Amino acid sequence: MVLNIKTKHKVIFGDSRGMYEIEDESVHLVVTSPPYPMIEIWDDLFRRLNPDIDRAFEKLRITSNKRKKEELVRKIYELMHETLLPVWKELYRVLVPGGIVCINIGDATRKFDGSFRLFPNHAIIIEYFEKIGFITLPYILWKKPTNKPNAFLGSGFLPPNAYVTLDVEYILIFRKGEPRRFKPKDPLRYASRYTKWERDKWFSQIWDDIKGERQTHPKIARRTAAYPEEIPRRLIRMFSIIGDTVLDPFLGTGTTTKVAIELQRNSIGYEIDESLKPVIEEKIGIKQKRLWADFEVEFIHRK
Repeated sequence: MVLNIKTKHKVIFGDSRGMYEIEDESVHLVVTSPPYPMIEIWDDLFRRLNPDIDRAFEKLRITSNKRKKEELVRKIYELMHETLLPVWKELYRVLVPGGIVCINIGDATRKFDGSFRLFPNHAIIIEYFEKIGFITLPYILWKKPTNKPNAFLGSGFLPPNAYVTLDVEYILIFRKGEPRRFKPKDPLRYASRYTKWERDKWFSQIWDDIKGERQTHPKIARRTAAYPEEIPRRLIRMFSIIGDTVLDPFLGTGTTTKVAIELQRNSIGYEIDESLKPVIEEKIGIKQKRLWADFEVEFIHRK
């Protein structure tokens, strides 16, 4: 069944820790990739968002005591996740009963003062979501084919001090309460169906056929991480129907909005960096006419 419905899209330039523009229980699906705690390219953002993180980094820089340094590293890690926590709480408020959250997150490996360790971001996020009241569903492991199989850290071929290669990211999946209910033979739901091949491929736990991407846009370089379109495309098809509203609280360059337009879903995106507006406009093709899509996009700048 082919439907032609008009969709509406909002891009809000503001901090998603307070999503004041969204009514309670009005979003059906969240698809996002937040800044990853303890990944170095995100340090400056976290330091701006939370002064306690900035102060902890400054103390870490001038401290020589090894034990104190370890305490500060743990504190920075915890504070970064606490900085994201208000966003996760807002998601619970705005989601409809049975709404789904999909979060693409990677763990971090990092060396401080010569000490190498893993920061398991996915585990902290699951713990927070459970405490908020979400139901945790089976997650997806995204194994990036671009990662070199012989990339390793440590002592080469000599045991025991080498480290396992970090070559997967997580797509965590949560639900608010019980599954959504639909009227029998809902036409939008039936028009949104996927094929048996798509079901078998998409609902397997390991995705190993989606390449990772580097951010190559000349206006942003490495200020934001690249987010392959195939990730939100699959998730939106899997966990929403035509006409639903999809939210991305960390919109970046607008990938989720672009895919939502193509899949005839409404969308809302939050982005804290207003300088990305022309990049978002370019990506979603704001000035392009599409015969197959009827949509409108509104840009909102908080005062």
